[in-house]
Amino acid sequence: MFDDTISALATPAGGAIAVIRMSGSKAIEIAQGVFSRDIANAKGGTFHYGEIKGEDGETIDDVIVSVFRAPHSYTGEDGVEISCHGSRFIIQRILALLQRHGARQAEPGEYTRRAYLNGKMDLSQAEAVADLIASTNKVQHQLAMSQLKGGFSNELSSLREKLLKMTSLMELELDFSDHEDLEFADRSELENLAKEIGTRILNLAKSFETGKVLKTGVPVAIVGKTNVGKSTLLNAIVGEERAIVSDIDGTTRDTIEDTTTIGGVLFRFIDTAGLRKTEDKVENIGIARAMEALAKAFVVLWVVDGQPSAEETERMAKLASGKRLYVIVNKVDLPHSHVSLPSSIRTIEISAKEGRGIAELESVIVNDLDIPELSSADVVVTNARHYSDLMKAYHDLMRVQDGIDASLSSDLLAEDLRPVIDDLADITGQERITPQETLNNIFKHFCIGK
Repeated sequence: MFDDTISALATPAGGAIAVIRMSGSKAIEIAQGVFSRDIANAKGGTFHYGEIKGEDGETIDDVIVSVFRAPHSYTGEDGVEISCHGSRFIIQRILALLQRHGARQAEPGEYTRRAYLNGKMDLSQAEAVADLIASTNKVQHQLAMSQLKGGFSNELSSLREKLLKMTSLMELELDFSDHEDLEFADRSELENLAKEIGTRILNLAKSFETGKVLKTGVPVAIVGKTNVGKSTLLNAIVGEERAIVSDIDGTTRDTIEDTTTIGGVLFRFIDTAGLRKTEDKVENIGIARAMEALAKAFVVLWVVDGQPSAEETERMAKLASGKRLYVIVNKVDLPHSHVSLPSSIRTIEISAKEGRGIAELESVIVNDLDIPELSSADVVVTNARHYSDLMKAYHDLMRVQDGIDASLSSDLLAEDLRPVIDDLADITGQERITPQETLNNIFKHFCIGK
């Protein structure tokens, strides 16, 4: 598919070892021109120790060259990987040498783009490569790996097959419209198929709420009155002095955010300005931002250092409605009155200053998320583009279901069904449905005139 050969550094700078990658029809030929050993006829998946030689015959570095033969490579093309020492000087010399022999510098993402265009992966799997590289914890890694291994793609493929079956039933009825006694598109069967497919599409779309949170970090708002220890709590959780701590009310005037991984899950903790009435314009801006953070949070840590008033309790319960709310009773190292709250509100006692109760708090919030142990078989949507296409497919399918309920003709139903298949195809970058594909599916499932 591609006439040129590309080259690029595949590893971050600064390591002891670097890997330079080439891909394209001339990758092995170009490598042979600069390598001291014969690899022209080397089998794919083999490794060869030798020297990279400059045009003057000078040895640039001792290296290991890995040979990959199409289509058994990442891109589906012939490929070579040169493992050399991580010196920037050595890397630059080897790259320049390869480019003088005909391998141009690769563009960002071009290797994965070639893999997609050569059919080694679909578009959703290509996007998973970026997610895998960016993963910083166990859950993110599992979500990306599941998508990369084709879990999401397989589910979409299964849905496509069922949609093609529906289309085939309708097309058959059109082809045999002159036979009034034949009805291939049984309305009850079509209705059941539409409901099943709709449920599966909607369940995938609903998983995006969880997937997005797990991918970007569970947002946790730390809220409460001034000087109750919110900033001290943030510092205790993330393990560093991220927020300024003082005895002066209103020290925190803006939101301060930091991330940390607890139990394999990424959390985004947001320290907010103390909630109180004030004439200070800057502080009021901070309080407004605190309310925004609270509205967007998945978990709310309401910090108190004594018994809150009934009015305050009612207000916080209302603001945190629909979220996981925990009352964090801080400063238990100091004498204060017993805090009594409704049993429906989870209460955790801590001393943020001394670190007491922090481990329990972390354990509670991660366990209460009730995240199942993920495997490569689990399908959780983490990409906003995928979610958008799934919802579009669902709404298009609801139009088909309405048509079935209204007893529309098969030709109109088939016309409305095609956008649903195309919406799902957009997720993986698959070609949109063609008449030939519909025809093939008809003959795959039926044997007419035999």
